[in-house]
Amino acid sequence: MLSTDRRRLVLVLLLAVTVGVFTATVPLLRDWFDLRVYYGTVDAWIHHGGRIYDYRVPGTTYGFTYPPFAALGMLPMALVGLRTAIVLALLLNLAALAVVAGFLIGPALRRHGWFGLALTACLLPLFEPLRDTFSFGQVNLVLLALVLTDARLLARGHGRWAGVGIGLAAAVKLTPALFIVLLLLLLGRRRRAAGVATAVAGAATGLAAWAAPEASRFYWTDALWDTGRVGRLAYVSNQSVQGVLARLAAPGEPSRALWATAVLLVLCVWAWRTSRALAADDWAAAFALTGLAACLVSPITWVHHLVWLLPSFAVLLRHRRLRIAAALYAVLCSSVVWLWFDDASGFDGFLGSNIYTWITLGLLVWLPVGEAVRPGTGRAAVPGAAAPLPPALRARRPAERHPGGRRARVTRRAREAVDPACPSGADPYAGPQVRRAAPGPP
Repeated sequence: MLSTDRRRLVLVLLLAVTVGVFTATVPLLRDWFDLRVYYGTVDAWIHHGGRIYDYRVPGTTYGFTYPPFAALGMLPMALVGLRTAIVLALLLNLAALAVVAGFLIGPALRRHGWFGLALTACLLPLFEPLRDTFSFGQVNLVLLALVLTDARLLARGHGRWAGVGIGLAAAVKLTPALFIVLLLLLLGRRRRAAGVATAVAGAATGLAAWAAPEASRFYWTDALWDTGRVGRLAYVSNQSVQGVLARLAAPGEPSRALWATAVLLVLCVWAWRTSRALAADDWAAAFALTGLAACLVSPITWVHHLVWLLPSFAVLLRHRRLRIAAALYAVLCSSVVWLWFDDASGFDGFLGSNIYTWITLGLLVWLPVGEAVRPGTGRAAVPGAAAPLPPALRARRPAERHPGGRRARVTRRAREAVDPACPSGADPYAGPQVRRAAPGPP
């Protein structure tokens, strides 16, 4: 019989071949279209005296749609050719994916060694939003990595630089700005980070206004409000609430009042669920819920924007909701929404063409918050909740009836030292934390 390692190697090789065949034959490859938009915009602006928002990809009506600061960040492409820019974009996205995977499932990858890393490398390319991000040459993964870097800094208590990543991400695309609202409204003890994020976003926008005043004026007064520049609202790739309403109203225009009401409801659900997550010190769930809400309330959320769902899958795995995670992941790998590319009418069109939106809504409402299954026990563990006491400390348990007393504080510190994997106030992004017990009470 083959050894365990050999069986695993055979499994990985078979899976890698399957993924390679699937990726080469089934998905619609995007031919670096968005990267061509970025490259053409920068080239026309720097080398030909053109204006940022006047450029169009030859043969199409599509041009640059991001804030002017994004164009500033892409200026290095003016120094290289298109093929080199494609290679650099691939490397940048791979680096960002490594950062995101390390933050979300790093401990699990370390626990399972090469086999876990190989399985992850095979499964991630199947995820349609991820495939499209690479194939379009998009920036979504880089923005997600910036936001999760701030989440990690905050969870570890390194608040000095927290907010910089969110601020930069919000200056490049408006969708991550909801994370500033998360810091400002729902994390009273993290208002400094919200201030840093706001200041960084403002400074970046101001820098762009100084470097390209005409483009900045046009963007903030005209282009921002013209969703037609980005694409048709009813296009099946638009998996936001606005996209659902647009497909229902097609060929007419969706009601703005109805959309505003739907957005308000989504934000209310987001605030309620995120408040619960923060009350349980569940930073991972709070940031995952914010990514879900941002995708839903944005007027246009293309399929490749749904990389913001990856933190939600990490939360499902942490709570051992493996079957749910596998089922939802399989749907998001299937490209099923494109079956209604030509016609999204009828009840089947309403359900099928919006299925990624239904998944996002479902996760927003039912994503596990607070409770997590403790590895090896099959029992629920709440971040910040009491860990089981060993016999040596059980005699002190009555002291916990006085939450304000010194004995209770000492007991909690001793308990945290006994179970460093789940200390009081621990966060999934913070990694292992070991605290020393305080001296026993006199």
